[in-house]
Amino acid sequence: MSEKTQQAPEKELKRRFQLWLRPSVLDMAEELYKGDNCISKSEFIEKAIQFYAGYLYSKQSQDYLPKIVTSTIKGITAENTNQICRILFKLAVELSITMNVVAATCNISREQLDQLRGMCVSQVKKTNGSYSFTDAYDLQKR
Repeated sequence: MSEKTQQAPEKELKRRFQLWLRPSVLDMAEELYKGDNCISKSEFIEKAIQFYAGYLYSKQSQDYLPKIVTSTIKGITAENTNQICRILFKLAVELSITMNVVAATCNISREQLDQLRGMCVSQVKKTNGSYSFTDAYDLQKR
């Protein structure tokens, strides 16, 4: 085994050694190393070993990738939650404006309002929340 050393950017010496790989694995490294911004197949293989070592060092190796996936999903979910909250706030403001305009222009008794609320709850339940203005129009014109 030939031992040739060279200076790495991290100031750690690299050591050359013989490595036996199946041709299909070597072809895979050849295909992927440039796409991972590696200078050589050796760098790609070194990164792969470091990644796999991290996987094995995490005492419960089955939890290694799920932890990465879980943290990524949590970040995406938090971002989506913030977006949904902003949209719901804007929607609530628009709905409040609409309700105030309707309340100011319609002459409806408290009893009629309570009946309408019950009817609306029923309709929304029947349609599983998929209730449109057209549905309300058709209901009022019956």
